[in-house]
Amino acid sequence: MEAWVAFEDSGVYGGVVVELLERVCSVDAECRIEAAREIRWLTKTSSKNRRQLAGAVEALVSMLRSEIPEEAQAAVLALLNLAVKDERNKIKIVQAGALYSLCDFLKSSDPILQEYATTSIYTLSASSMNKTPICAAGAIPLLIMVLTDGTPQAKIDAAASLFNLSTVKENLSSILSSHPIPPIISLLKSIKKSSKTAEKCCALLESLLSFDELGTAAALTSVEGGVLTVVEVLEDGSVVSKEHAVGTLLKMCKSDRKRYREIILNEGVIPGLLELTVQGTPTAQVKAREMLQLLRESPYPRRELRADTLENIVYNIVSRMDGDDKVGLNMAKKMLAEMVQVSMEQSLRHLQQRAFVYTPSDLSLGSCSNSQVRLK
Repeated sequence: MEAWVAFEDSGVYGGVVVELLERVCSVDAECRIEAAREIRWLTKTSSKNRRQLAGAVEALVSMLRSEIPEEAQAAVLALLNLAVKDERNKIKIVQAGALYSLCDFLKSSDPILQEYATTSIYTLSASSMNKTPICAAGAIPLLIMVLTDGTPQAKIDAAASLFNLSTVKENLSSILSSHPIPPIISLLKSIKKSSKTAEKCCALLESLLSFDELGTAAALTSVEGGVLTVVEVLEDGSVVSKEHAVGTLLKMCKSDRKRYREIILNEGVIPGLLELTVQGTPTAQVKAREMLQLLRESPYPRRELRADTLENIVYNIVSRMDGDDKVGLNMAKKMLAEMVQVSMEQSLRHLQQRAFVYTPSDLSLGSCSNSQVRLK
């Protein structure tokens, strides 16, 4: 293998390209497998090699249909490396007919092959030209199956694939019809809320709610801990995750405020929203304020948020500060932290009062359970 190192920066020589193309088309399976492995290695980090070896795509796609497991696996990995950071190769691989074999691999009982296929679909779905063909090939329900039962890495790549595909509006119907909410929430529960995967999951949830508010909101609340998980992302996620999380909750509340307002409040969302009004992106700040406005109006007088509540105090502090006033900004953040703590204590007292105000028949078992989780 050391003999190939010289080709990394300058690209493979013409004679090597011709030789590899001949070998990958050989009638001998072992010869094809070895050629595919060399192509995989040569295209791992070199964009020049990806371009020069693009002529191997058709032969490698043919190898995907082989009944020899090692041959199919070698071809998947070679195609994957050819597609990375190369738009033309991504399109060429799909046009050569790779999708149907890759979809078959998504159903494989071999978790490693399934994982490689999922990663390949994820890579190919980054191209705008491939998103509709991938959906047409029947990949979406299979990706959701992988998202449910695949390896940890396969689940991450399946979620990323669905996020890429969701940017085409026509694909959203297919995603929704495959019941994606339970596995998305399950994945969100298991990963860091500040991760890139969490960003994609929350963006996907927000897109699905935009496409079908009522259906997606109902699905989200039917999953145990579904709303709570989104609230946790709003509190502990990255800047991007928080923006999509508050957008998800906002769309949910606006779809049927009477139905979802109490559910969202019961998960202790107020402190996270208050923090977003100060530290979120401009878009997140607007959404957080709108969300607080929806939550503050209540048919129950004791639940109403008065005009002098915490969020308005924070607004007033920030509005009077100059952009260069770092000391003032730090003071505002400190005051916000103190006020968030007060809000959490008030929420605790309110929940304790509810236990005496309402009879057991008036209380939702699920809401009580989730509230207890938030207070731990």
